[in-house]
Amino acid sequence: MTDAAEHFDVLIVGAGLSGIGAGYHLQEKCPGKSYVILEGRDCIGGTWDLFRYPGIRSDSDMYTLGYSFKPWTEPKAIADGPRILNYVRETAVDNGIDKKIRFHHHVKRASWSSPDARWTVEAERTVGEGAAETVRFTCNFLFMCSGYYKYEEGYTPDFSGTADFAGQIVHPQKWPSDIDYAGKRVVVIGSGATAVTLVPEMAKTASHVTMLQRSPTYVVARPAEDALANKLRRNLSAKLAYHLIRWRNVLFGMYFFQLCRRKPDRAKQLILGGVKMALGPEYDVAKHFTPRYNPWEQRLCLVPDGDLFKSIRDKRASVVTNEIDTFTKSGIKLKDGSELEADIIITATGLNLQVLGGLEVSVDGRQVDFARTLNYKGMMYSDIPNMASAFGYTNASWTLKCDLTCEYVCRLINYMDRNGYKQCMPHNVDPQVAELPSLDFSSGYVQRSIAKLPKQGSKRPWRLYQNYALDIVTLRYGKVDDGVMQYS
Repeated sequence: MTDAAEHFDVLIVGAGLSGIGAGYHLQEKCPGKSYVILEGRDCIGGTWDLFRYPGIRSDSDMYTLGYSFKPWTEPKAIADGPRILNYVRETAVDNGIDKKIRFHHHVKRASWSSPDARWTVEAERTVGEGAAETVRFTCNFLFMCSGYYKYEEGYTPDFSGTADFAGQIVHPQKWPSDIDYAGKRVVVIGSGATAVTLVPEMAKTASHVTMLQRSPTYVVARPAEDALANKLRRNLSAKLAYHLIRWRNVLFGMYFFQLCRRKPDRAKQLILGGVKMALGPEYDVAKHFTPRYNPWEQRLCLVPDGDLFKSIRDKRASVVTNEIDTFTKSGIKLKDGSELEADIIITATGLNLQVLGGLEVSVDGRQVDFARTLNYKGMMYSDIPNMASAFGYTNASWTLKCDLTCEYVCRLINYMDRNGYKQCMPHNVDPQVAELPSLDFSSGYVQRSIAKLPKQGSKRPWRLYQNYALDIVTLRYGKVDDGVMQYS
């Protein structure tokens, strides 16, 4: 372990979309504060650098996934991974944020001391092949921007017979650069965002791609390019055009989410009507594209320009709705006795959720179990001082919430400075606040991990409304001294 701990006013963990945004907001709104960004990997970009599978793209439009302060100016609203990565890196370089990043620093532990009003953060720094040393930092405020899933490995169920399969089995989170699927038979297991991205892209060169799903997901087609946005950009300044389209998309997203919650049958009709139109009257939409749940009880899948439907119509791809019995030498045997032959099997079976990147946290010597904390305003945790985390919306774009979180953290830091406070900590004193699961989502990846996640409360400020307009009022204009946040 290196001896002396370097001190910063704010320590940010993670140099992905959220961490770069946090750096920007700190520089703008708290210019006197020193900060550092610790990144476990060797580059900027987080998710957008980690995932390398064919067709990787956003499932939110870039007018809402982009930062509030940096207009998205490319023609495609539904952008591919490399373009998003370029956007994040450009933001970092243009604002000098890249100079504040320490790569190969994997943050492991953080301990808070009330007498010193500071965090001591321990990170493992990679030094050469396989060797690591522990380095220490201290900070007054800890801002976690490390995402919500485990970077080391994705989730794969225990399928029987995988050792018997003669071909290649790949998880999209660990995509090999040398994989060759041209002219091959591919089976993609899954029906989420990753599967619907992979299938049409691989179908361009594979001999056939089969999407094998246990149960369907709601799939919505949208144009990859936003014609109105591109027209506005030709006639208005980039910034004004960006904000107009951003608000149009936010309001439409909120309207559609409310429609799904209040009139699920109407929303279902609209979505399935679009699928029927895309696939024609002969296609069994009821079997392959009609889920057992209502729209927005899980995330909707977005297909730009209906590319998935096109590959099904062209017979380059197909959907099979069935359960897996076992892997065999030549493919997958299904529960109904039929077999799918495959040269390559892709397990697009999801992520492993993780709280704060697996960080071990202690406050005054007491280990923190995040499953027993309440989430405050979707960013802080009950009885944990001077710590926030960036977590996006589940029903809208990730960055919309992260931008607001960053603004709020800056307001909090500035308020503490003005009033001479060293510590801020949300603390629940209302006995009527009941504990609820943090995410109201039926998706498998959420349900597998829900017990480990922090809880939300039954009323404000512990309640997560997943509502951007409401959060603007609360986080941008609401009081930072709300009687729940305790200052000392």
